[in-house]
Amino acid sequence: MRSKTSISLLSVGHACVDIYQGAVAALVPFFIAERDYTYAVASGIVLAASLLSSVAQPVFGALTDRWAMPWLLPASTLLGGVGIALSGLGGSYALTLVFVAISGIGVAAYHPESARVARIASQGSHRAMGWFSSGGSIGFALAPLMVAAVVAPGGLRWTPLLVLPALAGTVLCLPVVRALQQKEAEGTAAAVPAGSDDVASFVKLSLAVVFRSIAFIGLSTFIALYARERLDGGEVVGTVALSVLYGGSVIGSVLGGSLASRFDRVTVTRWANLITAVAIAGVVWVPGPVFYLFTALTSACLYVPFSLQVTLGQDYLPSRVGTASGITLGLTVSIGGLASPAIGTLADATSLQTALAPLALMPLLSWLFFRNLTEPTAPRSRAEPKPLDVTDLVDTPQPTTH
Repeated sequence: MRSKTSISLLSVGHACVDIYQGAVAALVPFFIAERDYTYAVASGIVLAASLLSSVAQPVFGALTDRWAMPWLLPASTLLGGVGIALSGLGGSYALTLVFVAISGIGVAAYHPESARVARIASQGSHRAMGWFSSGGSIGFALAPLMVAAVVAPGGLRWTPLLVLPALAGTVLCLPVVRALQQKEAEGTAAAVPAGSDDVASFVKLSLAVVFRSIAFIGLSTFIALYARERLDGGEVVGTVALSVLYGGSVIGSVLGGSLASRFDRVTVTRWANLITAVAIAGVVWVPGPVFYLFTALTSACLYVPFSLQVTLGQDYLPSRVGTASGITLGLTVSIGGLASPAIGTLADATSLQTALAPLALMPLLSWLFFRNLTEPTAPRSRAEPKPLDVTDLVDTPQPTTH
């Protein structure tokens, strides 16, 4: 179907942006090795990317509720890439924090508007939103490989090469932006949602996503270092562990959309949280190469609910879809980075294993908040929007008259 073209382009664009979320954690071992940072100091880089993003995402979400801003997609993609590209230049820790924070703002600006556009293009399909989310997961998965390929041979001074995915993503999302602007000019791209907001359920959902985020960001920040320590290996061992963590998220995103088509989103998320708690415990305590198996299981289960939580948030707040997207897709994800310095400080004082152990409790806390949630009825639009289709931009030949 034609609408698949838009979802495909949006998924690729999502991958190009989320490469820069994954790149922050992937750069941490290189900052430690090249600049002799402690765990706590290095995790401050993750905090810098998360802090401004945490504040900015709901702001951008509120703005997109008032005004359509599809131009944010290419602009924010480029900003996210430029920040990471500059992060390795110079030896100043403060300057590094500034550049990483700039990248975080770009990522923050991208997600609320992209979720709104994906909602239009997918027509509320869980499977389509799952593919859109999987694009971001693919970006996460590619990040450590890309960073290792660029930074390992030449050091942090080669980080400017990391801007290339942003340039590609900027170009690829332009057809979607043009198509959406055309539809909005015709008055066929957006509909006024009907239904009342369920703020209480949305708050519970948001808190559940926060704890899920702490688990994922905590693992992504330190799992490369933990794998090298646990398996007595070098940089390759750490890069593989981070790639497995990010790669499993792709499977989880697609699986979540498929499961939600058969079961309701709340039930799927509850079970995913319970399995995740067991999987994280395996990552922390089970010895040997099976460590990688538990890492993959953890990643997949953490991401099964990812796209489901976004659409749940939109259905709990049907009158403020942009705000809901900014919080569930952005703010609560970024907040996980705020816990990284605490984990790093605990690791410096004790060990990485001790610092990572509490992460197994985070999915259980998410499960507790989901216990009392119910599946919302998706709001019906007063005017059914026409699916976003970039092929509509191709001029249709008009019959000639004689």
